[in-house]
Amino acid sequence: MVCDRATLVVAWNKVKSNRGSRTAGLDGWSRWHIEHRIGVERFLEEVRFRLKARIYRPAPVREHGIPKRGGKVRYLGIPTIRDRVVQTALKLVLEPIFETDFYPASYGYRPARRAQDAMAEIVHYINPRSSYEYVVEGDIKACFENVRHGILMRQIRRRIGDRRVLALLRAFLGAGVMKETGRLAATLTGTPQGGIISPLLANIYLSALDRHFEQFWKLSYYRRRKRVRSGSSDTTMTSSFWCAAAGNRRKLSGRK
Repeated sequence: MVCDRATLVVAWNKVKSNRGSRTAGLDGWSRWHIEHRIGVERFLEEVRFRLKARIYRPAPVREHGIPKRGGKVRYLGIPTIRDRVVQTALKLVLEPIFETDFYPASYGYRPARRAQDAMAEIVHYINPRSSYEYVVEGDIKACFENVRHGILMRQIRRRIGDRRVLALLRAFLGAGVMKETGRLAATLTGTPQGGIISPLLANIYLSALDRHFEQFWKLSYYRRRKRVRSGSSDTTMTSSFWCAAAGNRRKLSGRK
């Protein structure tokens, strides 16, 4: 399905409609080069041939620093336009599979969901009849940079058995980063912040937290009342994972 011509055409249309298509990766090619020098059809056929022959090799991402408030710098990884098309094709195939596993209270980087939906759920829980008393906000430091590849691949293998797809994902994870100083750095951990498939991979990685909350903290109304009557604290919680401009935050609303 990743190699299907229709999938690659849809992936190309998504990539070229993005403003980032005018930004070149490490190879110096942008959308203009594909459309005016190579030709879209020839470009996609070449990508398809390499994928089917299992000789496709992702290029290192180009690092680009964006200044933030307080003097800090946020580093983005810019893949080549060829890698962006393949990543989009992978996402088109993988996202519907993993969407069936993601929890209803998970909002970040998911289709037709946004941060405002997570806040609306929190408003629902802090008002009667639920009347939760606390909202706890946590920030995962350098979330994308600290994703451990081994754990992520184990999570992916829970649903994906195709070795070609798994090998392609591992290749993207280990493609490396070309630093702004011109030094090529290995990517032993993390997914490039700026890669098209990185948000989906981060959601797969962080879904372990949702499973933890579901297993230990989601109690029925009657079990909660029984715990309260026995003197135990009510630890019912819901998680809402969402991304804001300031970074990745997993919001939890809970009643003690």
